Amino acid sequence: MNTKFTYTDKKDTRSGFGDGLLELGRTNPNVVGLCADLTGSLKMGAFKKEFPERFFQVGIAEANMIGLAAGMTIGGKIPFTGTFANFSTGRVYDQIRQSVAYSGKNVKICASHAGLTLGEDGATHQILEDIGMMKMLPHMTVINPCDYNQTKAATIAIAEHEGPVYLRFGRPSMPIFTPANQKFEIGKAWKMVDGKDVSIFATGHLVWEAILAEAILAEKGISAEIINIHTIKPLDEEAILVSVSKTGCAVSAEEHQINGGLGESIANTLVRNNPKPLEMVAVKDSFGESGTPAELMKKYGLSAENIVAAALRAIERK
Repeated sequence: MNTKFTYTDKKDTRSGFGDGLLELGRTNPNVVGLCADLTGSLKMGAFKKEFPERFFQVGIAEANMIGLAAGMTIGGKIPFTGTFANFSTGRVYDQIRQSVAYSGKNVKICASHAGLTLGEDGATHQILEDIGMMKMLPHMTVINPCDYNQTKAATIAIAEHEGPVYLRFGRPSMPIFTPANQKFEIGKAWKMVDGKDVSIFATGHLVWEAILAEAILAEKGISAEIINIHTIKPLDEEAILVSVSKTGCAVSAEEHQINGGLGESIANTLVRNNPKPLEMVAVKDSFGESGTPAELMKKYGLSAENIVAAALRAIERK
């Protein structure tokens, strides 16, 4: 199986966040970091060491962290908050809604250990609803990059964006397959492979699985178009509609609940503009469980093979 992309290294996307934050610290004196007792897990240690006066360890007090961050924006600071995705959203939804989104504050909510690939910590920590929760908030931008390089680029880019942002990334080491010098454009989808038979829209860790799926489909004589939807809100509707107008059917792939995620946003776009068959690869309305990331991705249907099967179903429905 030959893919159009190769990789020579693997690295966790949370390290992309940590390295991007450190670079921002060196170039933008208004950037500050706040963490809820998970500095090591969020890879914020280098920023803390180099800029101790701009780092605030709030302890296990996530709601307080969001409130502090919102207040700091009034003085012109650009706060990056860091904790696990479950605590970044579910535990502090009221504070995000009232103090950040409703108030339009320039807070960057940075969330690690998202989705099933958190692994052995189990269902209580494997939040699969966070994209839906965040994308429904007015004024909130939602970003879910695919590898270390794209996460680093996204971290740097959101500092220049005025307004609240939810940046989602993960724990496990994943292939690095995008360029180190890429320019991250918020709200602009990235066509990674051109195709004519089916459009595959993937986000986060599922982008690599989509690339693997494209190679499998190619062996079957099927030409799949792979589009990296790193920004779920604002959604690049033009890119989606142009692709589906060409291929006539689509697949969405995400490490999230089927309800409220990327697939739902794509379905909304298609039904309003150009109804075409859409198959969704996502967690089917269930919580996760303890296991290795690979075991869980396979059990809950988030593998390249599942994307291939969804593509075949979508093509059959044309």
